[in-house]
Amino acid sequence: MKLLNHKIMRPKYILSFIIIFIVVLFSCNQTPDNKKETKNQVQQSEQKFINTIETHLNAVTNRDLETLKRTMSPKGNMQLILPGTEIINTVDGFMDYHKEWFSDDSWTFETKILNTEIGETMGMVITEIIYREPERNGGPYFNRMIVSYDLKKIEGEWYIIKDHASSIEKSTDKN
Repeated sequence: MKLLNHKIMRPKYILSFIIIFIVVLFSCNQTPDNKKETKNQVQQSEQKFINTIETHLNAVTNRDLETLKRTMSPKGNMQLILPGTEIINTVDGFMDYHKEWFSDDSWTFETKILNTEIGETMGMVITEIIYREPERNGGPYFNRMIVSYDLKKIEGEWYIIKDHASSIEKSTDKN
């Protein structure tokens, strides 16, 4: 009887081993093929990211509200953080602020992208911006700022969700 039980148990061990082997083999593939981004897809996503921030910066430089709004989150979430003001937390608030600002056509705005970090669904950009007015309080005015932008990928497209400006040097600073 002992010999018979041994022969019956052997196929169970072999079957168990085969099942475990198959499970281990298929679990080694951590990401399904349809979830993997190819190198080309990553490059295309990064280019879309750069295009979005450049479109945004050019829209500000050119006071183009319509184009500016197209770079904003379609979900309405946006944070605008400026020195000396409360946070503006919506796209509508952001657009209202810019509509008022854009009504003054005397200023200029020069931008330079310093750094980007682009992930699968979130990214950030650091820019240097020189804002100038020909006359403020009897003389020319400038404000050199570092501005960080956060972008989020929504349905395959990149949108601005945060704009955080820090003044580095102003013409009104006392030496």
